[in-house]
Amino acid sequence: MSELAIKIRIADRDYPMRVDVQDEERLRLAGRLLGDKLREFREGYGIQDKQDLLAMIALATMADQLKVSKEKDGTDAALTERLARFDELLSGVVLTS
Repeated sequence: MSELAIKIRIADRDYPMRVDVQDEERLRLAGRLLGDKLREFREGYGIQDKQDLLAMIALATMADQLKVSKEKDGTDAALTERLARFDELLSGVVLTS
């Protein structure tokens, strides 16, 4: 895979990194979204300290990740239950034929 040298700006600091070409767009978007969150938290909460802003964003991001993970687990369980029921119905049709 081809690597690319890029810089991502976070909280007024540049972070150079080497990334696979297919990851570049995703990482640049993540950097832009993080910048948007920094502005949102700075304006919404009046926080000026960059370390505090980044800590609050990290906490909010992890809380969102846990919520999505829990929702996914519930969706997976419901899908598994429906597939099992569908399998039972199909087995009944095959056996009666």
